[in-house]
Amino acid sequence: MDSIDECVRRVKTGEVDCFEPIVETYKKQIYIYCCRMLGCKQDAQDAVQDVFIKAFTKIHSYEAKVSFSSWLYKIAYHHCLNLLRKRQVRMRVSRLIRPPGYADSAEQTLERSWFSEPLEYAMTKLSVEERNLLVLRVFEEKPFMEIAQILDKNLSAVKKKYARVKEKAVKLIREKERIAQCEIRDNQSKIKC
Repeated sequence: MDSIDECVRRVKTGEVDCFEPIVETYKKQIYIYCCRMLGCKQDAQDAVQDVFIKAFTKIHSYEAKVSFSSWLYKIAYHHCLNLLRKRQVRMRVSRLIRPPGYADSAEQTLERSWFSEPLEYAMTKLSVEERNLLVLRVFEEKPFMEIAQILDKNLSAVKKKYARVKEKAVKLIREKERIAQCEIRDNQSKIKC
């Protein structure tokens, strides 16, 4: 099949069937990215569909100044950011109206364990922007230049911010591991008593 750039050009001229190879090329990458950003498989599946719909409807505005991949990740980032903001509002409201003694469902518990517990803890403590930077660099293995394009930031600023975010994440992971070790010792001492 044609290159992605050729497919994009053809979709822009009205050959909508040429969008299918674009979806096939990027759907797995975008799904994994959305999973890591949102922490929920179902939300990620829905997000991927929305991201490709947005990409299709806005493809006429794509300019080859940046790679198509960067442009698509930017759409995914903004979509996930909006979903996370809405989720925060829903969580605040649900905490206010949640009945006492409420327990998470098995699905909610499983979704929270998507990452290792210390990594999940660290990811929840990072801001959305920090999480995005970490996901793009560590999990998606994007080069700093592409991350700078996705975020509309200066290359050196992205590198500096990444170094700070990585250091913060490592501290948070170690903090969670220390907490877990203390809990294990407390539980063992209670058993011995």
